Amino acid sequence: MTQSIQLPIKQPIKQHWHLRFLELAAHIAQWSRDPEKKVGAVIVRPDKTIASVGFNGFPRGVSDDDARYQDKELKRELMTHAEVNAILHAREPLSGYTLYVWPLAPCVRCAATIIQSGITQVVTIPLKPDSNWVKTLELAENMFAEAGITVTIISGEIRLPELFIG
Repeated sequence: MTQSIQLPIKQPIKQHWHLRFLELAAHIAQWSRDPEKKVGAVIVRPDKTIASVGFNGFPRGVSDDDARYQDKELKRELMTHAEVNAILHAREPLSGYTLYVWPLAPCVRCAATIIQSGITQVVTIPLKPDSNWVKTLELAENMFAEAGITVTIISGEIRLPELFIG
């Protein structure tokens, strides 16, 4: 006798979950020591639990004094992006997971790492038209499309974390 089992249908994630995780990425971004660009990333499992977080900064053990952040060329070479930090800090395979990034979409270098990690969806906010990241983001978008990664751009009100000055 054959027995059939009804599997649950995977429902698309609701908008309020996207907003929650983007708000969390915005909060995580504040942990960055970079005075100019603070970027946060959150990796989420299909069951909406958090697998890892990351923010942009210099590698562990590398001096991150203010002078290095002021030298844009040096900073660009030393910086580990939030997306890569989140992937490196994860302690499990990331296949099928979703990556939330705030306030910038992943660059082309991060896109390659995201694709290789097995992440299948990237959620971010719209890029400002005057951004100097347009070219690398277009390349990243093309790579994601080729690799079958879903990119979701969320417009709407993102509650930014309040910074407490004590």
